[in-house]
Amino acid sequence: MNEILDVRNLAKNYPGFSLNNISFTLEKGYIMGFIGPNGAGKTTTIRLIMNLLRRDSGEIKVFGLDNIKDELEVKERIGFVYDENHFYNELSVLEMKKIIAPFYSRWDDSVFKDYLDRFELSPRKKIKDLSRGMKMKFSLVISLSHHADLLILDEPTSGLDPIFRSELLDILAEIIQDENKSIFLSTHLTTDLDKMADYITFVNRGELVFSEAKDTIMERYALVKGENELLDEELKREFVGINQSKYGFTGLTRDVHRARQLFGSSVLIEKATLEDIMLYTVRGNSHV
Repeated sequence: MNEILDVRNLAKNYPGFSLNNISFTLEKGYIMGFIGPNGAGKTTTIRLIMNLLRRDSGEIKVFGLDNIKDELEVKERIGFVYDENHFYNELSVLEMKKIIAPFYSRWDDSVFKDYLDRFELSPRKKIKDLSRGMKMKFSLVISLSHHADLLILDEPTSGLDPIFRSELLDILAEIIQDENKSIFLSTHLTTDLDKMADYITFVNRGELVFSEAKDTIMERYALVKGENELLDEELKREFVGINQSKYGFTGLTRDVHRARQLFGSSVLIEKATLEDIMLYTVRGNSHV
């Protein structure tokens, strides 16, 4: 079985917010970026995968196993880094490790020590004395020390300086060299995903926008720039989102070939970044 994570028609309802029929699949050996604005449903989805919330409907399989019925077996093979850490503040790094390690049959003290050294984390330092960034580093050390087959990272670079962010991306690139492992990375820093993600899953307002290979997405989407006189109401509807000012318009198209057919050489067509795609999709039409 190549599918390491399979989410089908996932739904969760809250007063004022609903996660609606989210589906995506992550195969072994790949990195999936999980993007969307704050409140889009990213953290809810991750909590449902980790069975920290009960789904209203749908199905989640990890390693081909049901994430609820086979929860212990599933979590044994997941390395989970959440955007908020829940460690005992009065304990030291080493003491905290001694509590966590017995839960994992594949815990590796030598890997734990290597990452402490690499991240310059003192085993004697108390959790309460660690900065937010250092706590995130410790959480990463824990997740990397039991040979997890799937890493689920929720905003792992939050609070980290650019140097460590770059180092983290290098570490993830090393991990994914093992083609039996996969990484599910939720982040608002889409530039990280531009560099390393194989697939992108985008949610907005609880709805799935797309879940596709990153290269396919980048080939299809583009920014179109031109004079306002070129637009009418019908042409405006061709764009995912459009920004207009007195100087002209910039619109995001999800079909670059159609944009060329419609506008020809009268517009400038540029490659869109993941940030562009998310921004124009979320904002829709705007005027300056």
